[in-house]
Amino acid sequence: MARLTYLRFVLINFTLMMALAACKEKPSVNKPKQDPPTVVDVIIANPQPVTNIIEANGTVVADEFVQLHPEVSGRITYLQVKEGDRVQKGTVIARINSADLAAQLQKSKAQLELAKLTEQRLKKLIDVGGVNQADYDAAVNNVTSLQSDINYTQALIDKTIIRAPFSGVVGLRQVSPGAFVTTADVIASIQQYDKIKIDFTLPESYADLIKKGSVVSVALDEDTGSKKKATIIAIEPQVNQTSRNLTVRAILQDGKPNPGAFVKVYIQNDGQKQAILVPTNAIIPDDKNNQLVLVKGGKATFVNITTGQRFAGNAEITKGINPGDTIVVTGVLFARPKSNVKIRSVKTLDQLK
Repeated sequence: MARLTYLRFVLINFTLMMALAACKEKPSVNKPKQDPPTVVDVIIANPQPVTNIIEANGTVVADEFVQLHPEVSGRITYLQVKEGDRVQKGTVIARINSADLAAQLQKSKAQLELAKLTEQRLKKLIDVGGVNQADYDAAVNNVTSLQSDINYTQALIDKTIIRAPFSGVVGLRQVSPGAFVTTADVIASIQQYDKIKIDFTLPESYADLIKKGSVVSVALDEDTGSKKKATIIAIEPQVNQTSRNLTVRAILQDGKPNPGAFVKVYIQNDGQKQAILVPTNAIIPDDKNNQLVLVKGGKATFVNITTGQRFAGNAEITKGINPGDTIVVTGVLFARPKSNVKIRSVKTLDQLK
């Protein structure tokens, strides 16, 4: 009995000790862990004078270009012009088999000779009243009809001969001698690039800057930075309804780039203007708007902007930015709205090139 009382006493003391220990423990507080601030480089928005040079994409076009198609179907019997050779206007490029037409031509000529003799005999007889007028008229009509047949057959024979429509350089052959070709087949191409044309497009808002006879600069090779002059010779009067762009054609004054090559065209607009420029890689494209990240009160703030002209890696900001704003130029992809940012350095546009 005394032992049982002792065990109860020990158990009660142990329970009290555990309860006191639990009371002394302080409840843990789960404090949210803060992310470190995003480290960024910035520039200060500052209007600066810029030369108003408009940049456009252009394509080199040969002065004359044509794909040579046969006008009639048949087998090629002659194809001797070498690829890449310069040929003169009228040079025979290819011939189509015309043996049947030549035979028909000879037959019509023989019939014409006989018809002429008949017409001459009847003419002598009608002068003395030996034949009626109807017979003589039929003989004259037969002569005319046969002459027309000869002209038609000769025209078909001429169509079997493919000639160079102008002096130029023959391209790669698309067929071989002995091949059967139709009017849809291309035998070869021929182009003339004594004069090189440059075709480029511009937004219709720049229509006042483009005039016939004005000079533009053309960058044939951006790696070397060399530019050539080109004179505008024509402007497409109708604006493209899809892109709302004008198509302009200029003649290159110097240089022989390959037709079809891509070039950059630069149009000088007189005068300078003040503009806020930012690097194009600092602009965040969106479905509806372009955005920039600003630093305000140590936090990232996203603002919608409107861009203007492009200047060799920089873009003009026409709306959304005020002079003195701090614009994030590196670390843009890591910034989040209202997140903390740490400015590592303040850059200039020249340092970011």
